[in-house]
Amino acid sequence: MVRVNYKLLASAFIVLVVLFGLYNISMVNSTGIPKDVPSGAEVATFAGGCFWCIEAALQDIEGVHSAISGYTGGEVKNPTYELVVSGLTDHVEAVQVYYNPEKVKYSKLVDEFLYSIDPTDDGGQFSDRGVNYLTAIFYHDENQKEVAQKALNGLASSSLYDKPIKTKLLEVKKFYKAEEDHQDYYLKDPTKYKKYYKGSGREAFVNIIKETKKINDERNIGLTPYQYYITQKGGTERPFDNEFWDNKEPGIYVDIVSGEPLFSSVDKYDSKTGWPSFTKPLNEDEIVESVDNKLIVPRTKIESKEGTDLGHVFNDGPVETGGERYCINSASLRFIHKDNLESEGYGNYLELFND
Repeated sequence: MVRVNYKLLASAFIVLVVLFGLYNISMVNSTGIPKDVPSGAEVATFAGGCFWCIEAALQDIEGVHSAISGYTGGEVKNPTYELVVSGLTDHVEAVQVYYNPEKVKYSKLVDEFLYSIDPTDDGGQFSDRGVNYLTAIFYHDENQKEVAQKALNGLASSSLYDKPIKTKLLEVKKFYKAEEDHQDYYLKDPTKYKKYYKGSGREAFVNIIKETKKINDERNIGLTPYQYYITQKGGTERPFDNEFWDNKEPGIYVDIVSGEPLFSSVDKYDSKTGWPSFTKPLNEDEIVESVDNKLIVPRTKIESKEGTDLGHVFNDGPVETGGERYCINSASLRFIHKDNLESEGYGNYLELFND
């Protein structure tokens, strides 16, 4: 019969625990910064829902030395993933970023973070729900606090979101590194990560926000993501649920992107379709036609000369005006009342309303 030496087993277990602890300690220097990070590095901490996604968004920015997934914000010491996702702690999933301030500014990290999340969601992030997925910027000093607050104020005043900004600005608390299988997950299992990133809804949201911001910055305009989707991605508004379908005020309609005059209220009529309808454009040279084969029956798609997707033209319009119906998305247009034409630089169109 084999006798088990429990004292020996217990001693071996203690040794393993000590060795494991020493291994973990050896990975971090006395300041708590990972050993592979050079001196002079600064640290930033962000919570944006699933830490896999935030780590992936920030890790490869030039000047970033390391992005570490972990937990912060609560009082429970040494939390585990299972404990945090249970919602029984005040911890959130977060990422701590070590970076070279000579190569990348803190403001750049803040912007990249904010455009990788939905800052209007106070119930979680995308398909991940719960307090452990709330968003926050944890500032390490007063300068970071000031920079982060300015960025949040900028989001609140932009056209990108139609709901209040809910991302919190909090003083940093102790950060606990997450389990090793959560570190660099987007690199360890890219197939599963990409499937999650897309399936959660984050990918589509982040892409359209970034694309909308890009065109707004380039053209100095203020499109909403919805307007971007309609004008640049060929989307179609719902009938009877758009801004101008029943607008009867006198004025002109211009390209929301370029400001080019396109249609007049003089030529607008109620087509009973639920979309703004016109019998003709102000200037046919500003309209570009092409064949749209998205449906079974080909349709004639129309864009502005500047490339803004407007809608379609059909041959079921009023016979007395030529039989054409220009069916336009409200989101592609900006309406200028006749009383404001002069002040907005369209005074030469006032003659349309002399009668």
